[in-house]
Amino acid sequence: MATTTTNTPETSNGYIAWGPLIWIGALHVGALLALFPGNFSWSGVALLFILHWLTGGVGICMTYHRLLTHRSFVCRPKAFEYLLTIIGCCASEGGAIGWVADHRRHHAHSDTDEDAHTPRRSFGWAHMFWFMTPDITSRHTPEYYRKWTPDLERDKVHVFLDKNHLIFPLLLFVGLYLVGNLFSPKLGMSWLVWGGFLRTVLVLHATWLVNSATHVWGYRTHETRDDSTNLWWVAIVTYGEGWHNNHHAFQTSARHGTAWWEIDMTYMAIKALSWVGLVHTIKMPKVANVVSPLEIRPLDLEARVHDASHKDEEPELATAAN
Repeated sequence: MATTTTNTPETSNGYIAWGPLIWIGALHVGALLALFPGNFSWSGVALLFILHWLTGGVGICMTYHRLLTHRSFVCRPKAFEYLLTIIGCCASEGGAIGWVADHRRHHAHSDTDEDAHTPRRSFGWAHMFWFMTPDITSRHTPEYYRKWTPDLERDKVHVFLDKNHLIFPLLLFVGLYLVGNLFSPKLGMSWLVWGGFLRTVLVLHATWLVNSATHVWGYRTHETRDDSTNLWWVAIVTYGEGWHNNHHAFQTSARHGTAWWEIDMTYMAIKALSWVGLVHTIKMPKVANVVSPLEIRPLDLEARVHDASHKDEEPELATAAN
């Protein structure tokens, strides 16, 4: 998963993205406050798990990734898409347009020199260093956005949310502190530290593992043109995003876990929303069931969006289909 970077000078050699670096560094410092016993509360721990799923699972994995990047399903009404995007902003991974642009670029050039965060450069680079000293491939210029996110660039609401994304995690932090203080002066700080700082850091590193770990370790069910793998423990902490090889084979599919043991909580959430009429036109892969991890084999990639002969094309925004 990507983290938004800021615009860079014409040459990126030696460039440091100070804005994201300072913000994320401050979040890590804030997370260390969880080590102080006075900041602990069970309600704070509960908020950590709830908001980890809400901002990471719903905000990033479901909304930024499967909805906005790949259009794996459609929201009804459109205002619900904007609400989900605001939830994604609260994960502190930047605005949706920049995030989507980087991820579409990743799929078009996975594990090549044009990939902004391939582990072939180094594991640490893929995990987090790429956004600190961004390559020219991830420079967020108007031209970059027009190339990779023309659909979102035409949406004035998404443009507003992208430009003002930092407001939402700040409002969430303030809200956690103020509401916690309504119950007890100690709870305000506890909720801020556990539900705010520590939760955000855990979401960041969980989603970054999709960039790093799931291009290094795990098993491959499909013969894709990149190094993507399926990795169970990343799937646990990212609500199904760890079935990454499946995703690279079927990029517009709303479901990433294709075998019975590949639990995909994000897909379950999408299905649940469809039952109450908030989403529709959910795209699915066409795959044969795999019986056992010991019998994994390459499958016919019927729903594949890109292949090696089209690797330099922009990501396809496929027409929604039932």
